[in-house]
Amino acid sequence: MRAQLGRDMRGVVSIARRCGCGRPAVVRTAPRLEDGTPFPTSLYLTLPWLTLELSRVEGTGRMAELTERIAQEPELAAAYRRAHERYLARRAEIGEAEEVAHVSAGGMPTRVKCLHALAGQALAEGPGVNPIADEVLAGIEGAAPELVCRCEETEEER
Repeated sequence: MRAQLGRDMRGVVSIARRCGCGRPAVVRTAPRLEDGTPFPTSLYLTLPWLTLELSRVEGTGRMAELTERIAQEPELAAAYRRAHERYLARRAEIGEAEEVAHVSAGGMPTRVKCLHALAGQALAEGPGVNPIADEVLAGIEGAAPELVCRCEETEEER
């Protein structure tokens, strides 16, 4: 993880999903870091190539479009709220931090703020848990339905 992120990870409890090569793709982190800092992102994407691809998608303004759809599509909004509730329940399995007790990740349940956090949930929990992340990941070659290893590719090869 240090090599992937360029820094030490704090609060890691487990690896929630691995790349095909065995490297971490998503880690589970405690809701309170070792120094006492609350940390709501309990499913943290570490896979560099996918982090880059999601940053590119975020740069297109797609998050505003998805947020608008949540406001206009009741079924999508309900499924996204269930993803939020599941996120909170799964985080509670590993600890509590009152400051973030009702905060999940990625803007859930009413907006799309961070695709990286949403993708972390989808990759760790599987298809059908987070509809927004499922849709975004489906548009990234190699991200879904199976997470293809691209760890050794250089930027020029992509």
